[in-house]
Amino acid sequence: MAELFVYGIVLGSIIALGAIGLTLVYGILRFANFAHGDLMTAGAYIALFLVTGLFPWLGIPDTTFGPLSFGWRMALAFPIAMVGMAMVSILFDRIIYRRLRLKRSGSVMLAMSALGASFIIRMIVLILWGGDYHFYRPGILRPAILLPLEIKIRPDQILILLTVFFLVVLLYLFLQRTKMGKAMRATSDNMELARVSGIDTERVIIWTWGIGGALAAAGGILYAIDVQLHPGMGWHFLLPLFAATILGGIGNMYGALIGALVMGVAQQVSTAYLLPTYKPAVAFIVMILILLVRPQGIFGGKRT
Repeated sequence: MAELFVYGIVLGSIIALGAIGLTLVYGILRFANFAHGDLMTAGAYIALFLVTGLFPWLGIPDTTFGPLSFGWRMALAFPIAMVGMAMVSILFDRIIYRRLRLKRSGSVMLAMSALGASFIIRMIVLILWGGDYHFYRPGILRPAILLPLEIKIRPDQILILLTVFFLVVLLYLFLQRTKMGKAMRATSDNMELARVSGIDTERVIIWTWGIGGALAAAGGILYAIDVQLHPGMGWHFLLPLFAATILGGIGNMYGALIGALVMGVAQQVSTAYLLPTYKPAVAFIVMILILLVRPQGIFGGKRT
C-alpha cells in the first residue's frame, strides 16, 4: 500500500503540471481549454523527435546520467520542447481563441474551438508518428531502488518528483516576485480593473498561454519517461486534469497541485482492490465526495 501511495504521488505530480497550466488559463481568461491534454502529448512527441531523430543526426551523444534511463539528449530536449509548446500555445491563441474573444463568442463556442484544436493536434501526431507506442530509449533496463517499507522506486521517478518540485517553485517565485507575475495575479482578480490600471492584459494573456503550454509539455515528457508515449495519452489525461482543477478550486494554482496529488494517489491506491481500468472512476468518486463536503473546492474562494 505504501508503494502504491508513492506511485500515486509520482502520477499526481505529473497531473499537477498540466492542471496548474489549465487553471492559470482559466483563472485569467475564464476559458476551459479542452486541448490542454493534447498539448501534453505534443510536447512529449516533440521531445521524441529531438531525442531519436534530430540529435542523433547532429551527432549529440546520449550518455546516461548514472542509473537514469536517459542522458544528454533528453536534458537538451526537455527545455526545447517546453519552449516549443509555449510557442504553439501562443500561436493557437493568436489564430483561434483571440479572434473569438474579440468577437465576444460565447463560452460554448470557445470550448468547441478548443476541442477542435485538440483533434487537430492528435491527428498531426498520428500522421507523423502513427498509433504505435514509443519509448525514448527502448530496451533499456530500468532498475529500482529499495526504500524502507519495501517501497521500490526507479531513479527516473525520483527525478520526476524533483523536476516537478523545481518547476512549481520556479512558477511560484515568478508569480510572487516578478512584475509580470504580479500583473498576472492582478489580471486574474479583475481583468478590467487591471487594464484600467495600465497593465498590458494582452501581454499577460500571451505569458499565460506560454507558461501553460510549457508546463503541459513538461508533464507530457515526464509521463512518457515514467510509462510510454501514445497519441491518446493526453486525451486520457484530460479528465483527471479537469478533476484536479475543480477539486482544488478553479483558478487556484496551489489548489490544482493538491487536487492533482489527491487524484494521483486515489487512482494508484485503488489498484490494490480494483482493476486498473477503474482508476478514473475511483478518482472521480473521491472528487465528488470531497466536493459534497466543500463545494468550492479545497482552496475555493482564492485565485492565483
